[in-house]
Amino acid sequence: MKKRKLGHSNLYVSEIGFGCMSLGTSEGEAIRIIHEAIDKGVNYFDTADLYDRGVNEEIVGKALKGKRHDVIIATKVGNRWTEQGSRWTWDPSKAYIKEAVKHSLRRLQTDYIDVYQLHGGTIDDPIDETIEAFEELQQEGVIRYYGISSMRPNVIREYVKRSRIVSVMMPYSLLDRRAEEWFPLLKQHHISVIARGPLAKGLLTERPLDQASEEIKQNGYVDYLFDELVTLIPKLKAVAPNETLTAIALRFCLAHEVVATVVPGASRLTQLIENVAAQSVTLSDEQVALLKQLTKQTIFTDHR
Repeated sequence: MKKRKLGHSNLYVSEIGFGCMSLGTSEGEAIRIIHEAIDKGVNYFDTADLYDRGVNEEIVGKALKGKRHDVIIATKVGNRWTEQGSRWTWDPSKAYIKEAVKHSLRRLQTDYIDVYQLHGGTIDDPIDETIEAFEELQQEGVIRYYGISSMRPNVIREYVKRSRIVSVMMPYSLLDRRAEEWFPLLKQHHISVIARGPLAKGLLTERPLDQASEEIKQNGYVDYLFDELVTLIPKLKAVAPNETLTAIALRFCLAHEVVATVVPGASRLTQLIENVAAQSVTLSDEQVALLKQLTKQTIFTDHR
């Protein structure tokens, strides 16, 4: 598996990472999938304290125990579960971040986190205080680097200007190209993009389109009506007819050098195998250009 440098860090992450959110809570199966991912060259695993109220971190921790030095673990912070556990609130305070990291370390069974990410953010946050928390954790050796997971332009701009983030995780796929607006700025500051949702909720896989969720059938996906997707997706596949749509989708994201890794999820071994198979696929510049011509590029609208 080819690796790329993550921003201005000294971490080299596999081009195809693993988004752990969709692993589920069947521990044995989840661990089996993670171990297979490692065997196939995946070294970047992305989780969050929010997922399954911490259970996801626990499963990832168990799966990676004994393999810690072979992998890069990224997790996230900022969403605080209420005491009842039925919902969460947003808390980017220094006090909460420095408390929450202890729980993530325990669940992950590690004494350091490679990439600690703010899981959201608004322009009204105490940004300097949040940055100070990450900086102190880095100085203490509790985290190696930090980044943000955000799709809000004002938030991205402020962290680029005021912090030492190495990455911005944001949605990016053939069907959601809003992130491209920020590629030049991030590249200029040696900050990498971590592409989440590269398969667009399964729309860009071999799964038949009629199996899309009812929500997508009713409301479409990002800027596409469902009827548009029915017409568009076969055209995308035709750009590289000998490759799977999954491979086309993942390689399109990776055609941009600012993207360090894509993090598709996998709840079944067959999905993992399909994702990882994209490592051996190459798209020509002409194919990438045609894919861009076929799809829309809009901009982020949430500037809070």
